[in-house]
Order: sequence, then structure tokens, then C-alpha cells
Amino acid sequence: MYDDMKNYYHYKYERGGDRPGQRYETQPVQQAPQQPVQQNPVQPPVQEMNPVKKQKKSRTWLKIAALALTCTLLGGAVGGGMAWGLMSRGKSAGGSAEVQVSNRPASEVSIQKVDGVSALTDAELYASNVNSVVSINVTGTSGTNFFGQPVMTASAGSGFVLTRDGYIVTNYHVVKNAETVKVTMYNGDELEAKYVGGDEDYDIAVIKVEATNLQPVTLGDSDTLNVGDHVLAIGNPLGELTFSMSGGMVSSVNRAINVDGTPFNMIQTDASINSGNSGGPLFNQYGEVVGIVSAKYSSSGSGASVEGLGFAIPINDVFAMIEDIMTNGFVTNKPYLGINGGTLTEQMADQYRFDVTSGVFVYSVEKDSAAEKAALQMGDVILKVDEHEVESLEDLNAVKKKYAAGDTVTLTVYRSGEEIEVELTFDAVPADQQAAEQEQQPQSGQQYGNQYGNPFNPFEDFFRYFYGY
Repeated sequence: MYDDMKNYYHYKYERGGDRPGQRYETQPVQQAPQQPVQQNPVQPPVQEMNPVKKQKKSRTWLKIAALALTCTLLGGAVGGGMAWGLMSRGKSAGGSAEVQVSNRPASEVSIQKVDGVSALTDAELYASNVNSVVSINVTGTSGTNFFGQPVMTASAGSGFVLTRDGYIVTNYHVVKNAETVKVTMYNGDELEAKYVGGDEDYDIAVIKVEATNLQPVTLGDSDTLNVGDHVLAIGNPLGELTFSMSGGMVSSVNRAINVDGTPFNMIQTDASINSGNSGGPLFNQYGEVVGIVSAKYSSSGSGASVEGLGFAIPINDVFAMIEDIMTNGFVTNKPYLGINGGTLTEQMADQYRFDVTSGVFVYSVEKDSAAEKAALQMGDVILKVDEHEVESLEDLNAVKKKYAAGDTVTLTVYRSGEEIEVELTFDAVPADQQAAEQEQQPQSGQQYGNQYGNPFNPFEDFFRYFYGY
């Protein structure tokens, strides 16, 4: 061990009198106090002026070597001291230094019955419901490339088993335009599924697999959710991290959001919701499904990256429609007004010299429709539905979701410079129109586009076709 008290590698610099050269003296070795100190330093011969540079160089390298050796010895001393300290500490504790390792056995997680009364731990909830969650993979086509060939598309989502005989719920946007739908169960089984029906306005869809004795989920009451309640989502984030669970709390209930002109009433949560989670279940702490997760709306808006912001469709808002789709292939009791309308703008108000600047302008009224029976006319402006303010066509569509076919409402209408009230009873969407919507689902991309969702680019498609990038 390096002993600093002996100071073997210390050098003293002195000026050499009147001579132009330099003189170096080696520090003598310190002896024990009882012995006389020998002061007989060795005097190096005085060098001539010419060799001074050579002497400087050799002395400099000697200093560097000494410094390196000093650092090495000092590092060894510190390391040894630390090791000695640790060993001493271990010994002072009653033995040699030891690493403490827990011998706690792994906790066992049992599958619990979802009864709506007993709260489950997160691990119990996962074990009790993961067999009811499915991964969905969809293939289809979207437009054509530069050579007129169809562009293949692929997407992934999630869903959950609703009945033992294979009815599965997911989002409409997950399976729209699907040519093939494949479902993967938690045990690895892959099953072909067929599209039963759906509704784009509510973003719900039902698919079915040929199977028996599947494990269905238990539906809960989404109206009982409170801000701060614990919720969990199980799904297929990014289309490859299958059967992942994320957790959080309810951030808001009855959150009104608008996506691409379509209004939605949502449960907002800070549970991680990513692409591929769409259509999966949102569970409350009792293991009941209270919402249908929708990643599409978690990532929409200004395009800015967000964290801790996810949405789910309340199950109470759509369960009757899901049953309707299972029976009829579409929602039969959707309210139908029977007008061709649009949002009133300030320019339109100036042109027609209206006293109002917002609302829904009625362009035309369908024959024998609910609107005609309520005596609505071309040029009317709808301002309210019952107590709900209507400032745009999106507002009117959002309000309609609160009603069903057969419900009667009071419309506040601006006509000929004054506001009047009329009663209207909603019709159901005509069956032929519903059937046409089911057969001709909206395209998921531009007519001319590529598999990356980019606009038509002949050079890009040319190289992608021949070189496959």
C-alpha cells in the first residue's frame, strides 16, 4: 500500500543561484524520530546550457510517471479501504458481509367470480377476464396503386366476448372495409370471424366466430362511475403487445368530444390507451365491463403527443344497439329526422338577412318524414331540441343520440324573423338505407392512396411496387 507519509515521489524545485541551469533536489527519506536525520543530498552535476532542454524533457516524463504511480497506489488504497470497511461492517453486525435475499414465495392468483359485489385485485381481475378478451387482425384493400392494382391494407384491434356462442363486440372503425377478420384467443386459438353489423355514428360493431363454451364478460353499469374510480383496460396495444393490461382512474364522465364532425359521449381515463386497444373492454374494480375502449379518439385532435388521455364509450349508451345489431344486423331504432340540412354560417345569415347566426339550416324536407309531419319547411333554422342548444349540424347529430325512434321532442325553429316551437316525433332510419350503409361501408382512405395512408405518388408507388420498400 502506498504510504503518503514516506513521500517517496515528491520533488522539490529550486533555482540554481547565478547559474542559468536548473537544480533539483530529492526529498530525503524520513527516518524514525530517535535516529538522526541524514542530510547528505546527492548533488547532481551542473549541466551546461545546451543540454538544458534534454534535462527538462527527461525530468518531465519522470514527473508524469511518478504522478501515474501515485494515482494507482492511491486508488488501490481507497478500494482496499472500502472493502475493509464493508467487511468490518459485516463483522460488526455479527458475521461476514452477506447479501440479503428474500425467500418470500410467489403469491398465487385465483380466478374469482365476477358478482358485482366483491372488489378484485388487479391481478385477480386480469386472471378472471383475460380469456374473454380477443385480439383482432383485419385485412382489406384501399384504392389502387399507380398500376391500377389494389393496395392491400392490414390493421389490428381488440374486442371482448359477449356470448358463449361467439358474439364479439369491438369498434366499428376496427373492422370497417374488412375482407378478412381473424380473432386470436388468449390460449392461442385463431378463429375466422364474420361481420354481423355495426354503426359508424356510435363506433360499435359485432362480429361472430363459430365456437361454443366461450367465456363471456359481465357487463356493468357505466352510469355508476365516479371521477376517481379505478379502471383497467385489457387489449392489444400496437397490434403486437397482445393481452396487455393498463390501469388508471376515471378522469371524467360524460365527456363530450368531437372527432371528424362526429360527436361522442365518452368516459375519459388516464389508463394507457394506444393504437390496437380499440374495441377492447374497460373494466371497473369489480371486473365488470363499463366501456368500450377507443384509441382512435385518444390520438385525434391537433396531432400533438398526449399522455394520460384515453377514452371509452359508456356501455349503457350502446348496449341496446349492440343487441339490435345482433338481431337485425343494424340499429333499427336510430332516430331519423328526415331533412337535408347544414350548419348556418354568418355569411348565410347576412345573405338571407337572418337575425340569428348559428343553428341548422334546412335545405330540404323529405316526403312523409318526421320533419314533414312536424311541418318543417325549407329555410327554417333549428335552434334547439328540447332544452339542448343547437349551433351546428354536429350539435344536432349529438343531440339525436340521446333519443330513439318514437321519442317526441320540441324543436325551437327560426322562421320568417321569429322563433316558433314545433313538436316532432322521430322516425326510425329506413331499413333500405340501413342495409345500403352496411353493404357499402365507407372507405378508410383516399381512392388513390398507398398502404401507408399517403396521398397518391406515382414515383413512390413505382419503387414500392418493384423494390418492395
